[in-house]
Amino acid sequence: MVDFPVDVLFSPPRLSAISFGAVTRPPARAPAPDPAAVDELLSLWKASSRPAIITGTGARGTGDLLLKLAEKSHTPVFYSTKYSNTIPHGHELRGGPAGLLAALPAIGKPQTDLIILLGARTGFLLGGRSGTVIPNADCKVIQVDVDGAEIGKSHPIDLGIISDATRFLEATLTQIDRDSDSPFKENGEWTQLASSLISFPSPHANDPKAQPDGRLHPYHAVQAVMRALPPDSIITVDGGEAGIWAQGALEAAKPHIAMAATGYLGFLGNGWGYALGSAVADPSRLVVNIHGDGSAGFHIAELDTFARHGLRILTVVVNNYAWGMSLAGQEIVYSLKTPARMISKLSPSCRYDVVAQGFGCEGVMVTEYEKIGEAVRGLSEVGKGPGLLNLIVSETPITGVTRRMVDMTEDEDMIVVPYYDNVPRPYYREKGSLDSNENANRKVDGH
Repeated sequence: MVDFPVDVLFSPPRLSAISFGAVTRPPARAPAPDPAAVDELLSLWKASSRPAIITGTGARGTGDLLLKLAEKSHTPVFYSTKYSNTIPHGHELRGGPAGLLAALPAIGKPQTDLIILLGARTGFLLGGRSGTVIPNADCKVIQVDVDGAEIGKSHPIDLGIISDATRFLEATLTQIDRDSDSPFKENGEWTQLASSLISFPSPHANDPKAQPDGRLHPYHAVQAVMRALPPDSIITVDGGEAGIWAQGALEAAKPHIAMAATGYLGFLGNGWGYALGSAVADPSRLVVNIHGDGSAGFHIAELDTFARHGLRILTVVVNNYAWGMSLAGQEIVYSLKTPARMISKLSPSCRYDVVAQGFGCEGVMVTEYEKIGEAVRGLSEVGKGPGLLNLIVSETPITGVTRRMVDMTEDEDMIVVPYYDNVPRPYYREKGSLDSNENANRKVDGH
């Protein structure tokens, strides 16, 4: 963020007094990897049987080089939902969102034995320290990042490489060509399994389209939106529960690029800015701005900006009349303790589609599954300008991702930290013994 003092904003600029520093000079050259680190990487890589690459924002712009490396090494490529990669849809090495790797134990398959984090940072977008995405055992983890301070920040790393992603790919491909007499393993069974995770059926696939409360099932509603979007759109995802449903359905939309606007700390409302910037940067594509009804409220006046500039942005509000993730967390933690659900409801009378119309955008509300596709296609037409779909869904079911993030346990030795890693309770006594504070008081009293 750049903050200008008010006297500067309201005064004529004195260009001769401004120090531009290196702004007008060519940027510094990006760092390249240490050749010894590349050799060590290739040694670990060729010894593995189930390798995977996970890309993040740091790998943007590496499309052809990334695909070439994946094909030479027979390695499937997944992405952190912070920023998807450009491995072609339908390619045998496109793995989809990295969260799909969490399904391997559930289907009785072994996890990856080597992961390369290419410009992807650890944290809750990659399962935290749960071991579901990045295994906690029997897996070598290599992290490539231009910022050395990010390497090993929240997860043990077996090999850290400080490098720009493009220069890393160039150096690694060069070394692979030099070592052509030492090829990578071809594990067709692993690559086929990894790429099949995209189409692995959701546990909600056979649920009814509507929930008992009469509202749409969020899984089916969001899937229908994604399938109706024009391929090659740019998708930004905001919100809590709504964001998780959307991230799980991204591959159905075959997007050009998809981005999680909440960042690594789960900030809400950023999607409006992400969508605005994307539409200005690439007006040739539809930009899809996905929100929950909670996150949508943060900067909804940007609809006025979208309309005034005629930007091709479709905003989708997945509306369950609640702070979905907060409500879900309370249900998981307090379901057996109290019926109270504090500050978790939003108003059903708030018509986001009418708000959009007031700002000069087209607005449509949908409550029936059969009408979703028609509404999305109509709002996505070229030349129509910005629009908003108010998609009314149920509060239930709670996503599996949220259940894993809350990680509720009745273990008295653990402190539950919803949405992040639980922590062991500090010990001041041994089980079965007197409380240490009581012992300390006895000593003070002379007993």
